[in-house]
Amino acid sequence: MAKETPSQQKSVGRVMHEFKHGELKSGRGGRAGKVRNPRQAIAIALHEAGASKYASAKENRRSYARTKKKEARGETAQQETEGKQRIGARGQRESSRAMGGKNAKKTTPRTQRQRAAARRNVRKAQAASKRRRAA
Repeated sequence: MAKETPSQQKSVGRVMHEFKHGELKSGRGGRAGKVRNPRQAIAIALHEAGASKYASAKENRRSYARTKKKEARGETAQQETEGKQRIGARGQRESSRAMGGKNAKKTTPRTQRQRAAARRNVRKAQAASKRRRAA
């Protein structure tokens, strides 16, 4: 297998991080339990990064694309436990540390109350701008 791209290396790093923190699960939907074997973790990491020497090129592309979609949706175990998401305010992509950005702000998980307050503030701002335009 050729040298991994930087993006593939980040995916491998994320999976190994999940393994070290006990977040990596095995099997379909994680139903087979936590991964405890480092060799299995490496195999999963290479599979998710599309860098496995045992899979065909087509299969590697498919699994790599699936991983990138999962990371973009913020559905990796690391993102869920650490409260980091890729999509930030107004649908703009963030360059968070979890996604390999160097100088990104940390995104913190919000409570339901905080989300409701943020929605109220947005509505107030929209109403105020409407009033300014009308006047």
